[in-house]
Amino acid sequence: MVPYRIILADDHVLFRQGIRRIIEEKRGYEIVGEAADGLKLLDMLKRTPADMVVLDIAMPKLRGLEAAKEIKMVHPDVKILLLTMHRDTAYFRHAMAAGAEGYLLKEDADTELFSAVDAIRKGETYVSPILHKDLTADLIQSCRGECRGPEDPLTGREREVLKLVAEGKSSREIGTLLHISHRTVQNHRANIMKKLQKKRTADLVRYAVHKGYVDA
Repeated sequence: MVPYRIILADDHVLFRQGIRRIIEEKRGYEIVGEAADGLKLLDMLKRTPADMVVLDIAMPKLRGLEAAKEIKMVHPDVKILLLTMHRDTAYFRHAMAAGAEGYLLKEDADTELFSAVDAIRKGETYVSPILHKDLTADLIQSCRGECRGPEDPLTGREREVLKLVAEGKSSREIGTLLHISHRTVQNHRANIMKKLQKKRTADLVRYAVHKGYVDA
């Protein structure tokens, strides 16, 4: 039987190792890759076939929510389980809008991880028990559909640039992080402002926060 292939993405090595041990204790599951940030995760998916990605919301370079959106655009069949410390239902809404099939609180991970992975594999939506009691089935379903809102006009690369702009990075710093030229970064910034009809960096920051690309 072909194993169910999973990639782990979290910038904390010890936490990744713990997640790996829990999953690999079950027959029929295989960890095929690990990434410490969102950009490395997207690059890994280009060359490593996977059935599911288990990723943290708070990661460097590209956050889990933004990585999830990109994964669903490029690899729509890959299932996504988001790990987080946030109990706030606003984060849950962002996760569902990004296309995630599951939302697991880290404090539940030691006891609920495999239940989450198994439920998502079966085609179900998983929500941590602690959070689930505050959500109705109708709300969960609506967040998977209506909460998605209008399609983002930006490309994946433009969203990466926007996130880094919102974090206060200069164009040269962004170029170094994304391995592109300063001129290319400037072109991306110009395109972002044109598409979003924004004229100031502060407007871009507010847009990024509203979309959940960065924390307020």
